[in-house]
Amino acid sequence: MRPRPRGLRARLLVAFVLVTVLGAAAAAWSGAGSASTALVASAEQRLTEGLTGRIDAVTPQLPHPPDRDALDRLRAAAGPDTLVTYRNLRSADGDGTGLVTGELRTAVRTRHELVTQRITADGGPWLLIGTPVMITAPDGARVPSGIEVYSVHDLTGVERQIGGLAAAAAGTAALALPPAVLLALLASRSVLRPVRRLRDTAQRLADGDLGARLPPRGADELAELTATVNGMAESLQTSMTAMRRMQADARRFAADVSHELRTPLSTLTAVVEVLATAADGMPADARESAELAITETHRLVRLVEDLMEVSRFDAGTARLRLEETELTGAVRDCLRARGWLDRVDVEAPEEIRLRLDRRRLDVIMANLVGNALRHGGPPVRIRLSASREQVRAEVTDGGPGLPEQVVPQVFDRFYKADAVRTRTPGSGLGLAIALENARLHGGDLTAGNADGAGARFVLRLPRVGAVGAVGAYGEDGKDR
Repeated sequence: MRPRPRGLRARLLVAFVLVTVLGAAAAAWSGAGSASTALVASAEQRLTEGLTGRIDAVTPQLPHPPDRDALDRLRAAAGPDTLVTYRNLRSADGDGTGLVTGELRTAVRTRHELVTQRITADGGPWLLIGTPVMITAPDGARVPSGIEVYSVHDLTGVERQIGGLAAAAAGTAALALPPAVLLALLASRSVLRPVRRLRDTAQRLADGDLGARLPPRGADELAELTATVNGMAESLQTSMTAMRRMQADARRFAADVSHELRTPLSTLTAVVEVLATAADGMPADARESAELAITETHRLVRLVEDLMEVSRFDAGTARLRLEETELTGAVRDCLRARGWLDRVDVEAPEEIRLRLDRRRLDVIMANLVGNALRHGGPPVRIRLSASREQVRAEVTDGGPGLPEQVVPQVFDRFYKADAVRTRTPGSGLGLAIALENARLHGGDLTAGNADGAGARFVLRLPRVGAVGAVGAYGEDGKDR
């Protein structure tokens, strides 16, 4: 496959140079062709006129009918490489007379006029001239005398001149190449300069500089394109500004509402705890209502806590409090605190040590395992592994797995794959918070399905280089 020039500049250069050189070559070649044709025609005319002039000078002195001596005199006057015939008489001189063709002789005898023929023989071009000798009849008419003269001329010299013209044409085309390249460079520079400016402006827009603009210059298509790009950037900047303002308002609203709800929820939680202690002595209907109120209050408290955590992530105020942690023990402590230790299998080396925020790890693992227990199926397994660069925690279950359309949205806020889960204790923020905590550590959290069946969530945390860390002991430097 032939390589093609890449980039607009290279293509413009190649196209411009090709057009210029081909145009120069075509013009030079056409001129050389016209000159060569004229050269051959001039040589042919000169030779035929010279031959007919010499024949006309001798013809009045010849007897008629001619004898052999008359034919010899006519041949000598006509020049070398000449053949003169009259019926059965012939007078020839030179080896070139052997090139006279039967086609030429037939044309002379039938047409009774001068005939020329160009042939190639012995590796070179030749011009054959055949002409009848005309005499004047008693009535004044010009009639054939029966004498025919055939002359052979070597055109090698003419061919050399034509070759020189072709070489000159090629040289002219070659001389056109440097100016063509120079002109192409100048033309491409003038064309590509505004294109490069547009590219730089587009790159600034892509990098987030929504105020990037390029003033239009001229009145051509590039100026119209520049105006279009400026209009697009203006519209984008307006839309993004409005969107950012709405996002900031929404985040501020969520944070403010969450903060304002903390005090009444604390009071409500205390009342609910008192209600829970007295629920056993209530009638069945009242006890059921009390238990529902207790469940919904706990759910509301969890939702407010999650909203406050999300607002900290959005505001960029969430920080890590790193400490040296033994991963396997931290995971088992998370399960033990929630009564899941006998329901989850943990496969891990004896010890995996790294620096992380233990509280945030607890949040991640509690969300992953809690989802597996509530929405998956047994067995639920945690597999821990480590390399020099990172640690890996894989949580799998034996349930039906995640539908294909759910996987891209599983970490979205308030997303629940099943409509019947809208009344479950979860807030719909757990996996989103788990992902934010993983990224805060400089790691990642991915979702998918295990080989065979069941959902699989994989947490990867780096052993060094955590993002958002405030040190080993917290923001204020005190031991936590």
